[in-house]
Amino acid sequence: MSRANIRKRNMADMRTDTAFAVRLAGAMDAEGFPPERAWETAPPVCFSADWQGKNADRRRETQVQLLWNDEFLFLRFEARYRSITVFAESESSGRRDGLWDRDVCEVFLQPSCSAPGSYKEIEVAPNGFWIDLHIASGEKRDLQSGLRRRVNINERMKQWDALLALPMKSLAARFEMLAVWRVNFFRVEGAVEPRFYSAWRPTNTPVPNFHVPEAFGALVFTEAGSKIRG
Repeated sequence: MSRANIRKRNMADMRTDTAFAVRLAGAMDAEGFPPERAWETAPPVCFSADWQGKNADRRRETQVQLLWNDEFLFLRFEARYRSITVFAESESSGRRDGLWDRDVCEVFLQPSCSAPGSYKEIEVAPNGFWIDLHIASGEKRDLQSGLRRRVNINERMKQWDALLALPMKSLAARFEMLAVWRVNFFRVEGAVEPRFYSAWRPTNTPVPNFHVPEAFGALVFTEAGSKIRG
């Protein structure tokens, strides 16, 4: 096999377990989110299979994109759905304990400086309810990240979207672009069991369980999307 073909194969292998966050070029919009055109530079990761990598359902496919600047990590979820089930009540801020018992998109983040078994869990629901947690030694505590979010439901397209702006200082004591983080993305849909539990990187547990950091993929921060596609 030629060197060029080996490189192409290695890049393809890396992209199956690597998500890329691209630096946001330019200013944010009036609400502190990337403008729509900025997302064109961010390569998506898509998943529709369950937590074991089985039973793919394209009508519940989830797409995730990431952008970053020195202050924030931005995520955009685009979630196709069959049905939507949400809580009716939350705290005044929109925070809701046990949010995972209804429909959510989730990101688990493990910055490079994290202790083993320590990571952040951030969830957002179709109606904008949210929760952010710091997981360490199997225990959960409030992250109090100060996140911002924006959500939209398109009933005609059967898709709900969510934007998150996560303050970098709440994720890592010191952000370094060259450091590789660990990450996984999840989705839950359905009011009663069996619910649809899907994962970007399968956790392969006997029953649905997203708390498997060994299964996380890599999160690479880059200056430009063109460097990824090249």
